[in-house]
Amino acid sequence: MSAIFELKDAKGDQFIFTLKAANGEPILASETYKSKSGAMNGIESVRKNSQLGSAYHKEVAKNGQPFFVLKAGNGETIGKSETYSSESAMNNGIAAVKKAAADAKVEDLTGK
Repeated sequence: MSAIFELKDAKGDQFIFTLKAANGEPILASETYKSKSGAMNGIESVRKNSQLGSAYHKEVAKNGQPFFVLKAGNGETIGKSETYSSESAMNNGIAAVKKAAADAKVEDLTGK
């Protein structure tokens, strides 16, 4: 199985996408988009910005676990990771996004 972007419906006639690694595990979840075309633009932004080390912002959740946020050049958040058990696990997650995003196919599950 190859990495994929799953495009889905969200509440209020909005859209979200999740980047899943080749093993099916989610590695990046998007913000909510008002239109399907906006979500597709978000996917293209992930493809582009995921290759830039400076686009990854490492943070710590309230429970002390690390996670990362992928941001576009304009500073807007494109997506967030899950929380990780360690910084090295988070760094592996960043590497997985870099590897998967560039050529991941889009699976449209919206039915629209």
